[in-house]
Amino acid sequence: MSGTERTAYRTCPLCEATCGLELRVVDERVTRIRGDRDDVFSHGYVCPKGSTLRQLHEDPDRLRRPLVRRDGELVEVSWDEAFAEVERLLAPLLAEHGRDVVATYLGNPNSHNLAGTLYLKPLLRALGSRNVFSASTVDQRPKELANAWLFGGSLTLALPDLDRTDLLLILGANPYASNGSLATAPDWPGRIEAIRERGGKVVVVDPRRSRTAEEADVHLAIRPGTDALLLAAVVTTLAETDRIDAGPAGEWVRGIAEVVEALAPFTAEAVAASVGIGADQIRELARDLADAPRAVAYGRIGTTTAEFGTLASWLVDVVNVVTGNLDRPGGAMFNRAAAASSNTRGAPRFGRGIRVGRHQSRVRGLAESLGELPVSCLAEEIDTPGEGQVRALVTVAGNPVLSTPNSGRLDAALGLLDCYVAVDIYLNETTRHADVVLPPPSALQKVHYDVVFNQLAIRNVANWSPAVLPLDDGQPDEWQILAKLALIAQGLGAGADPALVDDLVASTLAQQAVADEHGPVHGRTAEELLEGVAPRTGPARLVDLLVRTGPYGDAFGARTDDVAPGVPPLSLDVLEARPHGVDLGPMAPRLPDVLRTPSGLVELDAEPFLADLPRLLAALDRPVPDAVLVGRRDLRSNNSWMHNVEVLVKGRPRCTLHVHPTDAERWGLVDGELATLSGRVGSLEAPVEVTDGVRPGVVSLPHGWGHDLPGSRLGVAGRHAGVNSNVVADERLVDELSGNAVLNGIPVTVSPAGTGSPVAGAARAPVPA
Repeated sequence: MSGTERTAYRTCPLCEATCGLELRVVDERVTRIRGDRDDVFSHGYVCPKGSTLRQLHEDPDRLRRPLVRRDGELVEVSWDEAFAEVERLLAPLLAEHGRDVVATYLGNPNSHNLAGTLYLKPLLRALGSRNVFSASTVDQRPKELANAWLFGGSLTLALPDLDRTDLLLILGANPYASNGSLATAPDWPGRIEAIRERGGKVVVVDPRRSRTAEEADVHLAIRPGTDALLLAAVVTTLAETDRIDAGPAGEWVRGIAEVVEALAPFTAEAVAASVGIGADQIRELARDLADAPRAVAYGRIGTTTAEFGTLASWLVDVVNVVTGNLDRPGGAMFNRAAAASSNTRGAPRFGRGIRVGRHQSRVRGLAESLGELPVSCLAEEIDTPGEGQVRALVTVAGNPVLSTPNSGRLDAALGLLDCYVAVDIYLNETTRHADVVLPPPSALQKVHYDVVFNQLAIRNVANWSPAVLPLDDGQPDEWQILAKLALIAQGLGAGADPALVDDLVASTLAQQAVADEHGPVHGRTAEELLEGVAPRTGPARLVDLLVRTGPYGDAFGARTDDVAPGVPPLSLDVLEARPHGVDLGPMAPRLPDVLRTPSGLVELDAEPFLADLPRLLAALDRPVPDAVLVGRRDLRSNNSWMHNVEVLVKGRPRCTLHVHPTDAERWGLVDGELATLSGRVGSLEAPVEVTDGVRPGVVSLPHGWGHDLPGSRLGVAGRHAGVNSNVVADERLVDELSGNAVLNGIPVTVSPAGTGSPVAGAARAPVPA
């Protein structure tokens, strides 16, 4: 139609903040995007990324049709041809070499996409391979495992109650730039400033004077990778001064005395030299945490992408426990999500716990966790010959060539594959190697509900976003692409109907709901539930099922009382009628019912934590490296995703190597000139930015750059290529408990460019023909 104008609302899917957006649509083209002032959670806040959804949709480099490699070149084909090619390449490999011949890599955009959240499991089951990898093991796996051992669920997080706390301790996070992570909250900056405005205090622990550190009352510039030592010393300091007090939550916590005893060697004096801050500062931090009426410790990627990532994640919660701030307003609390949360289903308190290491990687023997292998071993599984060698790869919304350690080795290894299928909207540094690329619709063409991030939100909310724009002619929805791949992997062929997978997922969810003896629809039939959500199909049907059987759901008519002031029991109809979302209230105490542990208690003394403490203690005797590398965030960037949007990358270059003035002088570096950064696995050149914003002995490069590889089609990103920090990241460095990659605190050497050090990329592998 011509001359039509309308307003649409949706949740931004680009980061974890889940801000509400208001979009002006004229003649089916988005002409303006701004924050939705009536959104129940974000209240109009939006960062620079959210306003670029139109540019992402209209990006000429975004793929609209599938690509298939013909005579060494990727060419556009029909969807039927593309799926037929997947079957032609993949089926013989599975038949000849077995299921483990194929590996999958899942990028973190899947957590932001409804299809990726709900339809990847059928694809993984259909492939049947143990070689599952994801971005989680270069990011959050330590926190997931710590949650599982402590509370019984990987997504059962004790979240910082930002809006009611008096003291916020932030370790290894920069929410002014990242918008927050594993603690979903729009406008982190405003919430931090509100703490100070009401007389509270903010303490930031970071080797860099980040944007967040600049706004803090106290900045403790510790050495990278020593967060676990600092937190252990805080606990020991509290014990020495008889300040251990778990408060009301202590009734539901096991092993406080055992943990305190195990941490006794980590005194403030013992760790001070290693941590790089004074013992008196450690004691002051402990005192402040104990004295504050309400306090909370929060740690993020700087703590998890480190050698002791799992111990640091555990110790964040240990500190919250021993200061009496677990499960209390203003402390660390548990969300109660409207849909899909494991801690609102099944028997309260008690669960089976988790097992780690049910299988190991073929080459290095790294342990499985939560169904995945560490991505640090993906390249060697491809390029090491022998029985079980990975010969095929499926990536979904991922760019591991830029985001995983020793990326040069992985880049070369991808050229050895017999079959590579990518689901992605771009031909990027990884997908340029693919034999088939299957592009899903843009974010504006998909429905959206935050299944994952609503479970991590610091306030209980629910928002449904219909698609803003229609699908292109002939374009399958993302869930249909994933379903088709699952059917091909099952041997049903490229012509099989994706509705078969959709019906199976819906039926499984309905059967699980009626079988849950503690659920609101127990004893009814799956058929009744499926009839109740008809005629919906696809993600909308699944969200309706999940919401209606969740803790605020209408239970298919069994519940009629309001679930929050003015909010009736939830269904998708209710969410559709409230485009600004529904507010289900602040977090409330949930112990012990939130737990799913074997003991029915918070297992503070879980064996994996205590068994790893000798390794942490041994770190006190190590010499300090001359230089270590850390990453950094920028508000206009999101890993490697957003660099093809001109408005987000224009201006002063941001991919620079931050170097302290004293280090620049002793290494002979000059501001604005190139330096060579070298590690065990590679070297790179980057422009120097001399700044006292990093502590001496620390250099910093942002993550997700390096858009200069031949064969990718990212015009804007190519003009602002930057360098890939993972060229020097060592795949051998992992957190032993989780297998998570160590991306912060990597030992490096730094010298002026042109002094003879090898430069990464000098002998890059060609794109496979």
